[in-house]
Amino acid sequence: MATAAVVGSTGLVGSQILSSLLLVPTIGNVFALSRKPLKAADTSNKLQSVINTDSSKWASELSYLKTPPQIFFSGLATTRAQAGGFENQRKIDYDLNLELAKAAKERGVKVYVLISVATMTKNAMLNRMFAYPRMKAELEDAVKELGFEHTILVKPGLLVGDRDDSRPAEAALKSVAQLMGAISGGVLKDFWAQDADVTGKAAVIAGLRCLEGQAPTGKVWEVGQKEIVRLGKTEWKYGNGD
Repeated sequence: MATAAVVGSTGLVGSQILSSLLLVPTIGNVFALSRKPLKAADTSNKLQSVINTDSSKWASELSYLKTPPQIFFSGLATTRAQAGGFENQRKIDYDLNLELAKAAKERGVKVYVLISVATMTKNAMLNRMFAYPRMKAELEDAVKELGFEHTILVKPGLLVGDRDDSRPAEAALKSVAQLMGAISGGVLKDFWAQDADVTGKAAVIAGLRCLEGQAPTGKVWEVGQKEIVRLGKTEWKYGNGD
């Protein structure tokens, strides 16, 4: 039985990763690091909740877990508005993520799974001209350099799901995505917007395949939008936990 650890487990995708992991019979223990208590629905004898309001202590918490995790998932992210500016956002999205990735590597984690973002264009130079995608690209480069046995970068487009915070512009786009998906059976949505639960399931499936020796060629697997839909919707086989 494998052991997994998750950070960002109260967020949109991280919460879906957590609930999906709890459904997988080959996962024996799931450690969830968070600032606040998890939702009541996430109850399982597999779940070990590690709550610390000081996120600067999370790397230490990871080092002290009683069972070393083989696989580590990060859905950790915030927005510029929530953080109070881009520099504060970077402290979480980049600095804290990288610190935790380094701690996971030191703890012996074999498979590292990061929820990142889809590239804006195929031109890497253009992507790096914008602060947010540049930061995400820098984080991807940094975690790849750590040398996990497998590094998985899950890169969704617009994420569709219910958030606790209000984001009016994003909500309008989500409404469009949901309408287009409803009238087309997903055809007009899936190539640019993915459901958060599908993204979470895809992350879990990709992580498990690497852990089980079924990874694609190479140490780094970039899971794009089309592959997210295939893994999380078509190939998921463990139920929905509803």
